[in-house]
Amino acid sequence: MGTPQQHPQARRGDTRRRIQKVALELFAEQGYEKTSLREIAERLDVTKAALYYHFKTKEDILSSIAEDLAQPLRDLIAWAEGQPHSLATKQELLRRYSDILWSTVDLFRFIQENQATVRELTVGENFRNSMKALGELLKDPAAPIAAQVRSVTALFAMHAGMFVTQNVEGDPEEKRAAILEVALDLVAQAEASVLTG
Repeated sequence: MGTPQQHPQARRGDTRRRIQKVALELFAEQGYEKTSLREIAERLDVTKAALYYHFKTKEDILSSIAEDLAQPLRDLIAWAEGQPHSLATKQELLRRYSDILWSTVDLFRFIQENQATVRELTVGENFRNSMKALGELLKDPAAPIAAQVRSVTALFAMHAGMFVTQNVEGDPEEKRAAILEVALDLVAQAEASVLTG
C-alpha cells in the first residue's frame, strides 16, 4: 500500500514555509541587506527560478513571514477593543501578546536586530502601527503621565526582556514567565497609581 499523494496546494505551502524559514535564518545570520535571492535558493538547493515562482523579492519573503505576526496582532487588537478598559483586560492582552511573541520569536528577533532596515519596509510600518494600537489599549489617557508611561512600558518590557534573556542561561518557559510577570506588574502599578491618585 503506497503513501497518500500530497495535494499540490499543500506541497506549495510546505515549500513557501521552507523558503520563509531559510530566508529568516539567512537574514538573521548575515543581515537582510547582505542576503540575496540567489543565496536563499542555494541554501534551499533549488534554482533561483523555482524560488522566484513563490516570491519575486526579498521583501515579498519578509512580508509573508511578517504576516505570521501581523494577523495574530490584528486579532488581538480587535479582541481588546471589544473588552472593558480594565486591569484584567490589560493583563490578558499582555498574556496573549506574550503568546504571539514567543510563537514568532525568530521573526521578532530579526525585527529587533534589523530595525534600520525594517523601518524602511512595509513590515516596519505595520509593526509600528500595531505597537501604537496596543499601547493605546494599555494606557488610560486620563491617568497621570507616569501611569501612562508604566502601561506602555509594559509592552516594551516584553520586547527588552526577550532580547536580554536570549543570552541568559535558564529554562525558556521560566524566562518567558519572568518577562510576563514584569509586564503584568507594570500595568498593575499604573492602575494602582490611578486608584490612589
